[in-house]
Amino acid sequence: MEIAEVPAVLPEGAVLLDVREQDEWDAGHAPGALHIPMSEIAARLEEVPNDVQLYVVCRAGGRSARVTQYLNQNGWEAVNVEGGMQHWEAAGRPLEGGADGMAPEVI
Repeated sequence: MEIAEVPAVLPEGAVLLDVREQDEWDAGHAPGALHIPMSEIAARLEEVPNDVQLYVVCRAGGRSARVTQYLNQNGWEAVNVEGGMQHWEAAGRPLEGGADGMAPEVI
């Protein structure tokens, strides 16, 4: 799913799952997103809601595509956000975070 197809404000019953690493998350992330790094997904599946629409995002779309496939194979209803947080930022979507007083950014 392209970023333009992802609602700017997620409807109730939808979750943006950010699977980037901690340093990427700390630099800048979407407000309200759920953060579980790709490397921790299998161990933290109980934290992934299974009764909502999941939009899965990483930096560019590769890691989130793999997580989306894994979740869908295990009973979740997940959609990969193509272009990831790079496209999120380019589309002018809000970011929060930022280290040491710096403005949030996607790294």
